[in-house]
Amino acid sequence: MINGAYAYVLVVVSAVLAATGQLFFKLGATGATAVADFLNLRVTTGLVLYGVSTILWIGALSKLPLTRVYPFTILTFVTVYVGSVVILGERLSAPVLIGATLVLVGLFIIVMY
Repeated sequence: MINGAYAYVLVVVSAVLAATGQLFFKLGATGATAVADFLNLRVTTGLVLYGVSTILWIGALSKLPLTRVYPFTILTFVTVYVGSVVILGERLSAPVLIGATLVLVGLFIIVMY
């Protein structure tokens, strides 16, 4: 049985898995030109991560209101930015860093009140 606190853990893990899935999609799609090129281990891994993320998300929704769960989708955006810089070597600009910080502050406010 899932309690409220555990449901929040599921939501955070779900967001991280979804973001990781996006990173795998990018890794698997880079250089692909034909449909068959997209059928590779990295894209498949991304799909599996998305699937697990969805199952965890639904588990959290069974215990928490959607208005409490949905704001956590923001974590996916922030995690993708971090992963893009750390794993893919993409550049992070000051406006993006400021925006991501504001988004996280907004999430904190929504969750705490």
